[in-house]
Formats: sequence, C-alpha cells, structure tokens
Amino acid sequence: MKIALISTGEEILTGDIVDTNSAWLAELLSDAGFKLSWHVTVGDAMEELVDAFELASQRSDVCIVNGGLGPTTDDLSAEAAAQWKHEGLKELSVWIAKLEDFYASRNRVMPESNRKQAHIPESGEMVDNPVGTACGFKVSHNQCDLYFTPGVPFEFKTMVKDQILPALVAEQHESMPQLKRWLTFGLSESLLADWLDPIELPQGAVLGYRSSMPTIEIKLRVPASCADSDVKALEKAISNRLDPFVFSTGKQRMAQRVQALMLERGVTLSTAESCTGGMVADWLISEAGSSAYFQRGYVTYSNQAKQDDLGVPKEIITEHGAVSIPVVEAMAEGARDKAQTDFALATSGIAGPQGGSDDKPVGTVAFALATPDGVFSQMLVLPNRGRTLVRKVSTAVALDMLRRYLTNQPIFTQYSGSKILYQGQ
Repeated sequence: MKIALISTGEEILTGDIVDTNSAWLAELLSDAGFKLSWHVTVGDAMEELVDAFELASQRSDVCIVNGGLGPTTDDLSAEAAAQWKHEGLKELSVWIAKLEDFYASRNRVMPESNRKQAHIPESGEMVDNPVGTACGFKVSHNQCDLYFTPGVPFEFKTMVKDQILPALVAEQHESMPQLKRWLTFGLSESLLADWLDPIELPQGAVLGYRSSMPTIEIKLRVPASCADSDVKALEKAISNRLDPFVFSTGKQRMAQRVQALMLERGVTLSTAESCTGGMVADWLISEAGSSAYFQRGYVTYSNQAKQDDLGVPKEIITEHGAVSIPVVEAMAEGARDKAQTDFALATSGIAGPQGGSDDKPVGTVAFALATPDGVFSQMLVLPNRGRTLVRKVSTAVALDMLRRYLTNQPIFTQYSGSKILYQGQ
C-alpha cells in the first residue's frame, strides 16, 4: 500500500512552525507495518493544493491531507478538494449541531465563520473529529482514498489513531511484517553497527538505526513469512550483543523505565542538580505516576546553594572545586539525607560555552548516585556539542546509572565519545 502525506500551510513553508505531525505520522505508520512513500508541503494556494491532490492520487493508494480545515479564509482544503473533484460543497447538518452544542456548553454563540468547518465536498464522507471543531472527510479519485484532517496535532493524532489507521489495517490484505525495537544509551551508531552487522538476517529482514540524541533506537523489521523460532533466535542474538546498553525493548523513555523499576521495588528518590538545572527532575516528573516514588528535587546552582540546601562543606568546594567527585558525592548524600529517600542522584558540571579550563574543559560533568549500599560516582568529559546537549546527555547518564543499579548491571555508563576521568565507589 502506497501512502502519501500532504502537509498544508504557509506557516510551515516560512518556518514559523515546525511540522511535527509528519514525523509523528511516519513513525506511527512504520510501527504499524506501513510505509510513507511520498510527502509534500503545500502553501495556502488553491492551484497548488489542487495540483498536489491530483499528483498524490496518481502516485498513491492512500493520501492523508493535514491542515486547512479551519474557519478562516486561508483554510482552503475542503474548497480545493471540491474544485479538484469538479463538484460543489455540502453542509453537514449533524456537524452544525455539534458546533452549536460545543459553543452552547461554554455559554457562547457559534461564530458564523465556523459554519465553514461543516462544509465538505459533495462526494465526501465525514470523518469524525471528536476533540475539535474541524470536520474531517474522505474523498476518492483515481483509485486513491484521500483523508482530510485538521492541523492541530492533538486532533490530527486522535483521528489518525482512532479512525484512519484502523481503516488502513482493514484494507491491507497482505500479512504485516513484525517489528522489534531496542532503545539504547551509551553507544554510537557506528559502534552499534560494528556489533550487529555480522549477525545474519533472514531474507527480507531489515535492521535500521535512528539517533535521537542522546539515545539510539534499533529497529528490526522481519517479513511475516519468517518463522517465529527464527525471529526469537534473532532477537536473542541482538539482545545479547547490546546488553547492558538497552533500557527498553518497546517505546519506554529512560525516565519511564526508571519509574517502572522504582515502583516495582517500592523505593524513593530525590535529586540534587547543578549543571542539569532541574532537567533530571523534569524528565522524571513528566511521567504520570512519578509522585509515587519521586520525593524532592534540589537545584543548587551556586556554591552557596550547595552549602545551604544540601550541607556540602565549604572547605570541600574550596579544595576540590564545585565540579568534583567529593562535591557531587556530598550533594547526593545531602539530598538523600534531607529528603529521607532511598536513593539520590546528583550532577555538577560545566555545560558551557564558558567556564572550562585545561583540567576541566567544557563538558566535564561529575555524577553521584547515593544508595543504601553507598555512593557510586564518576566524572566524564562529554562531547562538547553545545550547552543543551551537554545537559541532556548528563541527565541521561545520571538516570542510566540508577537504571543499571536497579537491574544489577555495571553501574557506570560508557557513553560514546566521552573521556573517563573517574569511576568508583
């Protein structure tokens, strides 16, 4: 099945907004066993839209059109679809009623401009939008089905997951391939390829890599014709080579994996952060249910804050510097003691672009994990790829230390491209 995507909107072409919908759709389709074969972005111009619809219908079995269903004059998708089909527009009374109920529930009168969102081509079939005011629809031409969806990400994703994807699955007559995935942290793409390329793959199987700093995802797509025993043997071979760098064999983020492990054990966590500036805590509390184990986060950016909030002795900072093993260990112990938690993570480093020295260049970061078994610490010089990436990688290193401890694996992360200055307990 050849699937196309048409993204609409001048704001995408001018760079005013980033088209996240297309990336999300491509991944969703890939995970479901489909492939996005063609994608084009078109501005808010009638002629260009009509041309794009015609080209997509000639090249594809299915096309998803995203955007242009709003109430304003520059929202042209429905009108362009009708012009392309050489027909008029019809007003859906059921959608008008829904819009009126929507505004009445908010003690408001529906603006007249919203009637436009109930207009679809005469040959169109309504595609419900349960979370928005723009009515989706489907038209067919040249043996291609075109699904028209709103550009609002939440509305678009809801409609695709609940209605369009199930329709595609029902229309797909061939058996779908199996998809296996591994999310890794600590290794480069080139090193992963060196480890995995020698593994012999069944005919038709494809192994792919996707870097999403600071993690790398490995996807194995196996044709449906491959025997289950062969797939399991292949999975085992790949997993054995990747351990202990795999933190998920699904789509769990690092923080989700840590949360699952913490909840399984019924233990608690606090954080003490300097260079990461609260990013470790942010990743953790972004996951629903984190309050069951995450107790408190300290952002102690200055030396004085480290002393006042965590009880780090002034003489340790003076003697070793804020970015040092003694200081980061004292931060972790201080957080664990003050928050009365089972574990504590601490970071202190030089994120840049200034502040580095010959002994401690930009990217130097000290980490500590305080546990019931003692404090584990390490100092790395991470690749200097900008302040944000240093902080993101540092956050992942800290969480990975905790993950490794909880899964009885070697605690210290061998992050690719980093220089190890110290690792120990």
